[in-house]
Amino acid sequence: MLDSRLRGNDNKNEARPLQGTHDSFVKTIDCFNGDADGLCALHQLRLAEPTASELVTGVKRDIQLLERVRDRYECEITVLDLSLDSNRAALAQLLEQGNRIRWFDHHFPGDIPDSPWLDATINTSPEVCTSLLVDQTLCGKFREWAITAAFGDNLHRPAQRLAAQAGLDDEQQTQLRELGELLNYNGYGETVADLHFPPDQLFRHLQPHESPWSFLQESEALPKLRGGHREDQSKATALKPESETAGGRVFCLPCEPWCRRVVGVFSNRVARERPDLAHAVLVDRGNSTSVVSVRAPLDRPQGAEALCRPFDGGGRAGAAGINALPEAEAERFLAAFAKNYPGL
Repeated sequence: MLDSRLRGNDNKNEARPLQGTHDSFVKTIDCFNGDADGLCALHQLRLAEPTASELVTGVKRDIQLLERVRDRYECEITVLDLSLDSNRAALAQLLEQGNRIRWFDHHFPGDIPDSPWLDATINTSPEVCTSLLVDQTLCGKFREWAITAAFGDNLHRPAQRLAAQAGLDDEQQTQLRELGELLNYNGYGETVADLHFPPDQLFRHLQPHESPWSFLQESEALPKLRGGHREDQSKATALKPESETAGGRVFCLPCEPWCRRVVGVFSNRVARERPDLAHAVLVDRGNSTSVVSVRAPLDRPQGAEALCRPFDGGGRAGAAGINALPEAEAERFLAAFAKNYPGL
Protein backbone atom coordinates (compact mmCIF):
# COMPACT_ATOMS: atom_id res chain seq x y z
CA MET A 1 0.00 0.00 0.00
CA LEU A 2 1.58 3.27 -1.10
CA ASP A 3 0.37 6.55 0.36
CA SER A 4 2.38 9.45 -1.01
CA ARG A 5 2.37 13.08 -2.02
CA LEU A 6 5.23 13.31 -4.53
CA ARG A 7 5.71 16.76 -5.98
CA GLY A 8 7.89 18.49 -8.50
CA ASN A 9 9.21 15.49 -10.42
CA ASP A 10 7.64 12.57 -12.24
CA ASN A 11 10.68 10.38 -11.56
CA LYS A 12 10.09 8.98 -8.07
CA ASN A 13 13.69 7.79 -7.84
CA GLU A 14 15.11 11.31 -7.86
CA ALA A 15 15.11 13.98 -5.19
CA ARG A 16 11.91 16.02 -5.49
CA PRO A 17 11.95 19.78 -4.85
CA LEU A 18 8.97 21.11 -2.95
CA GLN A 19 6.85 23.98 -4.16
CA GLY A 20 7.23 27.20 -2.24
CA THR A 21 8.53 30.74 -2.37
CA HIS A 22 11.27 30.99 0.29
CA ASP A 23 14.77 31.31 -1.15
CA SER A 24 16.33 30.23 2.13
CA PHE A 25 15.29 28.81 5.46
CA VAL A 26 16.23 29.81 8.97
CA LYS A 27 17.49 26.37 9.99
CA THR A 28 17.68 22.73 8.99
CA ILE A 29 16.13 20.27 11.44
CA ASP A 30 16.28 16.47 11.29
CA CYS A 31 13.65 14.59 13.33
CA PHE A 32 14.26 10.86 13.35
CA ASN A 33 13.38 7.72 15.24
CA GLY A 34 16.28 6.54 17.40
CA ASP A 35 16.31 2.97 16.05
CA ALA A 36 18.32 1.42 13.21
CA ASP A 37 15.82 2.46 10.55
CA GLY A 38 15.73 6.12 11.60
CA LEU A 39 19.50 6.32 12.03
CA CYS A 40 20.33 4.71 8.69
CA ALA A 41 17.67 6.69 6.84
CA LEU A 42 19.10 9.98 8.07
CA HIS A 43 22.67 8.80 7.49
CA GLN A 44 21.91 8.04 3.84
CA LEU A 45 20.28 11.43 3.30
CA ARG A 46 23.08 13.39 4.96
CA LEU A 47 25.74 11.48 3.03
CA ALA A 48 23.91 12.57 -0.13
CA GLU A 49 23.07 16.07 1.14
CA PRO A 50 25.70 17.15 3.69
CA THR A 51 24.49 19.98 5.90
CA ALA A 52 24.64 21.08 9.50
CA SER A 53 21.34 20.34 11.18
CA GLU A 54 19.65 20.31 14.55
CA LEU A 55 19.06 16.69 15.56
CA VAL A 56 15.76 15.86 17.26
CA THR A 57 15.43 12.25 18.40
CA GLY A 58 15.04 10.00 21.43
CA VAL A 59 14.32 6.41 22.43
CA LYS A 60 12.50 4.31 19.86
CA ARG A 61 9.08 4.83 21.46
CA ASP A 62 9.48 8.60 21.62
CA ILE A 63 7.57 9.19 18.40
CA GLN A 64 5.88 12.60 18.86
CA LEU A 65 9.08 14.46 18.10
CA LEU A 66 7.50 17.32 16.15
CA GLU A 67 6.08 18.54 19.46
CA ARG A 68 9.61 19.61 20.36
CA VAL A 69 9.90 21.95 17.37
CA ARG A 70 6.32 23.08 16.77
CA ASP A 71 7.17 26.71 17.57
CA ARG A 72 9.63 27.00 14.64
CA TYR A 73 9.10 29.25 11.62
CA GLU A 74 10.51 28.95 8.07
CA CYS A 75 12.75 25.96 8.76
CA GLU A 76 13.57 23.04 6.53
CA ILE A 77 12.51 19.93 8.45
CA THR A 78 13.15 16.30 7.51
CA VAL A 79 11.13 13.66 9.37
CA LEU A 80 12.18 10.02 9.28
CA ASP A 81 10.53 6.83 10.58
CA LEU A 82 7.84 8.64 12.59
CA SER A 83 4.09 8.24 12.25
CA LEU A 84 2.45 11.24 10.60
CA ASP A 85 -0.78 10.39 12.41
CA SER A 86 0.98 10.66 15.79
CA ASN A 87 2.37 14.10 14.89
CA ARG A 88 -0.63 15.52 13.06
CA ALA A 89 -1.34 18.58 15.23
CA ALA A 90 2.29 19.71 15.32
CA LEU A 91 2.63 19.10 11.58
CA ALA A 92 -0.40 21.29 10.81
CA GLN A 93 1.01 24.12 12.92
CA LEU A 94 4.47 23.85 11.36
CA LEU A 95 3.02 23.99 7.85
CA GLU A 96 1.02 27.09 8.76
CA GLN A 97 4.24 28.68 10.04
CA GLY A 98 5.97 28.38 6.68
CA ASN A 99 8.16 25.39 7.34
CA ARG A 100 9.13 23.13 4.46
CA ILE A 101 8.76 19.48 5.53
CA ARG A 102 10.00 16.30 3.89
CA TRP A 103 8.66 13.05 5.39
CA PHE A 104 9.72 9.43 4.87
CA ASP A 105 7.92 6.70 6.82
CA HIS A 106 6.27 3.27 6.77
CA HIS A 107 3.76 3.57 9.64
CA PHE A 108 0.01 4.24 9.47
CA PRO A 109 -0.33 7.90 8.39
CA GLY A 110 -4.07 8.61 8.38
CA ASP A 111 -5.02 11.44 6.03
CA ILE A 112 -1.98 13.17 4.54
CA PRO A 113 -2.32 16.97 4.46
CA ASP A 114 -2.44 18.50 1.00
CA SER A 115 0.13 21.28 1.27
CA PRO A 116 2.76 22.59 -1.18
CA TRP A 117 5.15 22.70 1.79
CA LEU A 118 4.88 18.95 2.51
CA ASP A 119 6.59 16.15 0.57
CA ALA A 120 5.45 12.88 2.14
CA THR A 121 6.70 9.50 0.95
CA ILE A 122 4.86 6.93 3.03
CA ASN A 123 4.59 3.25 2.19
CA THR A 124 2.87 0.95 4.67
CA SER A 125 3.77 -2.32 2.96
CA PRO A 126 4.94 -4.89 5.57
CA GLU A 127 8.18 -5.46 3.60
CA VAL A 128 9.22 -1.79 3.49
CA CYS A 129 11.08 0.34 6.01
CA THR A 130 12.00 4.02 5.97
CA SER A 131 15.61 3.40 4.97
CA LEU A 132 14.44 1.42 1.94
CA LEU A 133 12.27 4.37 0.88
CA VAL A 134 15.25 6.69 1.20
CA ASP A 135 17.34 4.18 -0.74
CA GLN A 136 14.82 4.31 -3.60
CA THR A 137 14.92 8.11 -3.62
CA LEU A 138 18.72 8.09 -3.73
CA CYS A 139 18.80 5.41 -6.46
CA GLY A 140 20.72 3.00 -4.21
CA LYS A 141 23.70 5.31 -3.72
CA PHE A 142 24.28 4.13 -0.13
CA ARG A 143 22.42 0.84 -0.35
CA GLU A 144 24.49 -1.06 2.19
CA TRP A 145 23.16 1.25 4.91
CA ALA A 146 19.59 0.55 3.73
CA ILE A 147 20.28 -3.19 3.92
CA THR A 148 21.68 -2.71 7.43
CA ALA A 149 18.48 -0.93 8.49
CA ALA A 150 16.23 -3.59 6.95
CA PHE A 151 18.05 -6.29 8.89
CA GLY A 152 17.72 -4.21 12.06
CA ASP A 153 13.98 -3.79 11.45
CA ASN A 154 13.62 -7.59 11.16
CA LEU A 155 12.90 -7.35 7.43
CA HIS A 156 15.31 -10.13 6.57
CA ARG A 157 13.74 -11.18 3.28
CA PRO A 158 13.91 -7.74 1.58
CA ALA A 159 17.35 -7.21 3.13
CA GLN A 160 18.61 -10.49 1.68
CA ARG A 161 17.10 -9.73 -1.73
CA LEU A 162 18.83 -6.36 -1.91
CA ALA A 163 22.07 -7.82 -0.59
CA ALA A 164 22.02 -10.51 -3.28
CA GLN A 165 21.40 -7.86 -5.94
CA ALA A 166 24.34 -5.88 -4.55
CA GLY A 167 26.58 -8.94 -4.78
CA LEU A 168 27.14 -9.32 -1.03
CA ASP A 169 28.21 -12.78 0.11
CA ASP A 170 26.89 -14.61 3.16
CA GLU A 171 29.62 -13.32 5.47
CA GLN A 172 28.99 -9.71 4.45
CA GLN A 173 25.27 -10.16 4.98
CA THR A 174 25.94 -11.58 8.44
CA GLN A 175 28.03 -8.53 9.31
CA LEU A 176 25.34 -6.08 8.14
CA ARG A 177 22.70 -8.06 10.00
CA GLU A 178 24.69 -7.85 13.23
CA LEU A 179 25.23 -4.11 12.76
CA GLY A 180 21.55 -3.48 12.05
CA GLU A 181 20.49 -5.45 15.10
CA LEU A 182 22.98 -3.62 17.31
CA LEU A 183 21.83 -0.20 16.11
CA ASN A 184 18.22 -1.25 16.68
CA TYR A 185 19.01 -2.69 20.12
CA ASN A 186 20.44 0.66 21.21
CA GLY A 187 17.13 2.43 20.58
CA TYR A 188 15.09 0.58 23.18
CA GLY A 189 14.62 1.90 26.69
CA GLU A 190 12.25 3.81 28.93
CA THR A 191 14.49 6.88 28.76
CA VAL A 192 17.76 7.79 27.03
CA ALA A 193 19.51 6.88 30.32
CA ASP A 194 18.68 3.21 29.60
CA LEU A 195 20.58 3.31 26.30
CA HIS A 196 24.26 2.74 25.71
CA PHE A 197 24.36 5.82 23.44
CA PRO A 198 21.85 8.66 23.00
CA PRO A 199 20.64 8.24 19.38
CA ASP A 200 21.95 11.65 18.31
CA GLN A 201 25.38 10.69 19.64
CA LEU A 202 25.24 7.33 17.85
CA PHE A 203 24.37 9.16 14.63
CA ARG A 204 27.52 11.26 15.07
CA HIS A 205 29.48 8.01 15.30
CA LEU A 206 27.99 6.93 11.95
CA GLN A 207 28.60 10.22 10.14
CA PRO A 208 32.28 9.77 9.18
CA HIS A 209 31.55 6.42 7.51
CA GLU A 210 30.32 6.31 3.93
CA SER A 211 29.97 2.55 4.14
CA PRO A 212 29.16 0.17 7.00
CA TRP A 213 32.48 -1.61 6.45
CA SER A 214 34.61 1.25 7.77
CA PHE A 215 32.24 1.65 10.73
CA LEU A 216 32.57 -2.05 11.52
CA GLN A 217 36.37 -1.83 11.38
CA GLU A 218 37.00 1.52 13.04
CA SER A 219 34.11 2.61 15.27
CA GLU A 220 34.79 3.06 18.96
CA ALA A 221 31.07 2.68 19.63
CA LEU A 222 30.79 -0.84 18.27
CA PRO A 223 32.58 -2.74 21.09
CA LYS A 224 30.31 -1.14 23.69
CA LEU A 225 27.21 -2.07 21.72
CA ARG A 226 28.42 -5.63 21.21
CA GLY A 227 29.29 -6.07 24.87
CA GLY A 228 26.00 -4.70 26.13
CA HIS A 229 24.00 -6.71 23.63
CA ARG A 230 25.84 -9.93 24.53
CA GLU A 231 25.24 -9.43 28.26
CA ASP A 232 21.55 -8.57 27.86
CA GLN A 233 20.94 -11.43 25.43
CA SER A 234 22.50 -13.94 27.82
CA LYS A 235 19.83 -13.00 30.37
CA ALA A 236 17.06 -13.14 27.78
CA THR A 237 17.84 -16.73 26.77
CA ALA A 238 16.23 -17.94 30.01
CA LEU A 239 12.88 -16.31 29.25
CA LYS A 240 9.97 -18.67 28.59
CA PRO A 241 6.49 -17.90 27.23
CA GLU A 242 3.89 -16.92 29.78
CA SER A 243 1.28 -18.50 27.53
CA GLU A 244 1.08 -20.13 24.12
CA THR A 245 -1.86 -20.83 21.81
CA ALA A 246 -2.25 -22.12 18.27
CA GLY A 247 -1.80 -18.56 17.01
CA GLY A 248 0.67 -16.84 19.29
CA ARG A 249 3.01 -16.63 22.26
CA VAL A 250 3.06 -14.11 25.11
CA PHE A 251 6.20 -13.23 27.09
CA CYS A 252 6.23 -11.13 30.28
CA LEU A 253 9.48 -9.43 31.30
CA PRO A 254 10.28 -7.82 34.69
CA CYS A 255 10.95 -4.16 35.39
CA GLU A 256 14.69 -4.14 34.71
CA PRO A 257 16.81 -1.87 32.49
CA TRP A 258 18.16 -4.86 30.55
CA CYS A 259 14.59 -5.93 29.74
CA ARG A 260 13.77 -2.48 28.39
CA ARG A 261 16.92 -2.54 26.25
CA VAL A 262 16.51 -6.06 24.91
CA VAL A 263 12.76 -6.08 24.21
CA GLY A 264 13.03 -5.15 20.54
CA VAL A 265 15.79 -7.59 19.65
CA PHE A 266 14.13 -10.27 21.78
CA SER A 267 10.75 -9.73 20.09
CA ASN A 268 12.35 -10.02 16.67
CA ARG A 269 14.28 -13.15 17.68
CA VAL A 270 11.30 -15.08 19.00
CA ALA A 271 9.32 -14.03 15.91
CA ARG A 272 12.02 -15.54 13.68
CA GLU A 273 12.09 -18.70 15.79
CA ARG A 274 8.39 -19.29 15.17
CA PRO A 275 7.43 -17.43 11.97
CA ASP A 276 4.02 -19.10 12.02
CA LEU A 277 3.05 -17.44 15.31
CA ALA A 278 2.29 -13.92 16.51
CA HIS A 279 4.17 -12.65 19.55
CA ALA A 280 3.38 -10.19 22.33
CA VAL A 281 6.15 -9.15 24.72
CA LEU A 282 5.10 -7.18 27.81
CA VAL A 283 7.69 -5.37 29.94
CA ASP A 284 6.66 -4.20 33.40
CA ARG A 285 7.28 -0.45 33.79
CA GLY A 286 6.90 -0.57 37.58
CA ASN A 287 3.95 1.85 37.68
CA SER A 288 1.05 -0.51 37.00
CA THR A 289 1.62 -0.25 33.25
CA SER A 290 3.55 -2.29 30.70
CA VAL A 291 5.37 -1.54 27.47
CA VAL A 292 4.13 -3.94 24.80
CA SER A 293 5.84 -5.10 21.61
CA VAL A 294 3.77 -7.03 19.09
CA ARG A 295 5.07 -9.00 16.14
CA ALA A 296 2.65 -10.43 13.61
CA PRO A 297 3.57 -13.86 12.22
CA LEU A 298 6.42 -13.42 9.77
CA ASP A 299 4.57 -15.79 7.45
CA ARG A 300 1.54 -13.43 7.56
CA PRO A 301 2.78 -9.97 8.60
CA GLN A 302 -0.59 -8.30 9.14
CA GLY A 303 -2.71 -6.85 11.94
CA ALA A 304 -0.18 -5.66 14.54
CA GLU A 305 -0.88 -1.93 14.16
CA ALA A 306 -4.66 -2.46 14.10
CA LEU A 307 -4.40 -4.53 17.29
CA CYS A 308 -2.42 -1.89 19.19
CA ARG A 309 -4.21 1.26 18.04
CA PRO A 310 -7.31 0.85 20.31
CA PHE A 311 -4.90 0.74 23.27
CA ASP A 312 -3.26 4.06 22.27
CA GLY A 313 -0.49 2.20 20.49
CA GLY A 314 0.67 2.21 16.91
CA GLY A 315 3.20 0.93 14.45
CA ARG A 316 2.83 -0.99 11.22
CA ALA A 317 1.15 -4.14 9.98
CA GLY A 318 4.01 -6.47 10.85
CA ALA A 319 5.26 -4.88 14.07
CA ALA A 320 3.65 -2.50 16.53
CA GLY A 321 3.59 -1.56 20.18
CA ILE A 322 1.95 0.15 23.13
CA ASN A 323 3.93 2.56 25.27
CA ALA A 324 1.86 2.26 28.44
CA LEU A 325 -0.72 -0.51 28.74
CA PRO A 326 -2.53 -0.12 32.10
CA GLU A 327 -2.62 -3.22 34.26
CA ALA A 328 -6.42 -3.05 34.20
CA GLU A 329 -6.36 -3.29 30.39
CA ALA A 330 -3.94 -6.22 30.15
CA GLU A 331 -6.62 -8.91 30.15
CA ARG A 332 -8.58 -7.13 27.42
CA PHE A 333 -5.42 -6.71 25.33
CA LEU A 334 -4.48 -10.38 25.66
CA ALA A 335 -8.01 -11.39 24.66
CA ALA A 336 -7.77 -9.12 21.61
CA PHE A 337 -4.34 -10.57 20.78
CA ALA A 338 -5.72 -14.13 20.90
CA LYS A 339 -8.74 -13.15 18.78
CA ASN A 340 -6.57 -11.31 16.25
CA TYR A 341 -4.22 -14.29 15.87
CA PRO A 342 -6.25 -17.48 16.30
CA GLY A 343 -3.85 -19.65 14.29
CA LEU A 344 -4.50 -21.67 11.18
